[in-house]
Amino acid sequence: MEPAEFDAAFARLANGYGEGDYDGRRFGLTVRRSGDGRRNSLFARELAGTDIVSFNLYRTGSDRTLLKPCEMSVEKVVAFVLGFRADP
Repeated sequence: MEPAEFDAAFARLANGYGEGDYDGRRFGLTVRRSGDGRRNSLFARELAGTDIVSFNLYRTGSDRTLLKPCEMSVEKVVAFVLGFRADP
């Protein structure tokens, strides 16, 4: 996975609360971004189950991105962001 691919997929997610599909399941998610875009977070919960996806994403002044999943693997977070399809 290219970092640019992840960044583009994350950028397509709207701020605030939304719902959509991932891996055949419905999720509700909340995306928050700071005004300067350097601090970002996502929390998603499966609506009819128990799965969650949560992470913080930091962008440093040197064009570096730090992805910090919350008690889950980076692979799970990346797969979710790339595969999530928001409702129109």
